[in-house]
Amino acid sequence: MKIFRLPDLGEGLQEAELVEWHVKAGQQVAIDQPLLSVETAKAVVEIPSPQAGRIERLFASAGEIIRIGGPLVSFDGPRDDDADAGTVVGSVAAGAHVLREAPVAIGAAAGAIRATPAVRALARKLDVDLTIVTPSGPDGLILASDVERVARILAEAGPAEPLRGFRRAMAQNMALAQAEVAAATVMDDADIEAWPAETDTTIRLIRALVAGCRAEPSLNAWFEGHSLERRVLKKIDLGIAVDLPEGLFVPVLRDVANRDAADLRQALDRMRAGAAARTIPPEELRGATITLSNFGMIAGKYAAPIVLPPTVAILGAGRVRREVAAVDGAPAVRSRKMKGALEGGFDLRA
Repeated sequence: MKIFRLPDLGEGLQEAELVEWHVKAGQQVAIDQPLLSVETAKAVVEIPSPQAGRIERLFASAGEIIRIGGPLVSFDGPRDDDADAGTVVGSVAAGAHVLREAPVAIGAAAGAIRATPAVRALARKLDVDLTIVTPSGPDGLILASDVERVARILAEAGPAEPLRGFRRAMAQNMALAQAEVAAATVMDDADIEAWPAETDTTIRLIRALVAGCRAEPSLNAWFEGHSLERRVLKKIDLGIAVDLPEGLFVPVLRDVANRDAADLRQALDRMRAGAAARTIPPEELRGATITLSNFGMIAGKYAAPIVLPPTVAILGAGRVRREVAAVDGAPAVRSRKMKGALEGGFDLRA
């Protein structure tokens, strides 16, 4: 038999959730026929069959988390010791940054935990993760009473709900950002009283971001913390934060500096519809060089958006409000909107 394994889907994550099978054991399939759908960081992706043949076995069920390289299906035929590890679904442009896997755990490192063998055995018995236990003993020693206290809290809280699909990937990415970005936030207010009533706010924000990158090109860059290398990029591929019930999606608008307002608006509408329907191709969800988050459409005057590596800056925009401001030395009621840039904590200057 020949085994087909979960391919690298090109998003840099190490796993995917099986959504549904489109075939069953014993079925004859054609090459490129959809075998199954998996949910990745931000999209549901169909995986096609790499060959024609009869399906002998399905190795996983809907809802299971599968690691990259894990077996998906086996085909009838002679045994193949070099089982197909899968092909890349979609392509990644040369030099494109691929996110690394997020840290396995958030909190104290296992080696920093101080507990006696008896307390560790008690934690295993009560299914308590010692990394979430606050020690009360001398010099940070975890006591049996600490483990029992956490066990009671967990019992009252009820069973843990595993994060699946996009929310799982989002948690991993947030852990990565926390581990790698030393954040610095700059906030200011923009007077937009002169904007016409029919102004497309998002397009104006994109234009402002482009102007900012032209004035300071190092805002549009990738930084690799492990190698301490930076790439200042000429083309502005803008990630647009889109809030959905499932979480925050960041599809990418390519080359925004060289597109007119009508083209950008059509692309934005198409992008939002695709995000809501979860039909955006994986290649449109990666490779952003800078990000825009217009969180004012939801609520809030100010916020500190999170920079996701390898990008170094994000522009956040709060809600428009009417307030009294000084104009030519005299008080006046003006429309104002917050604009804030959050940057990685290293020298961004060229």
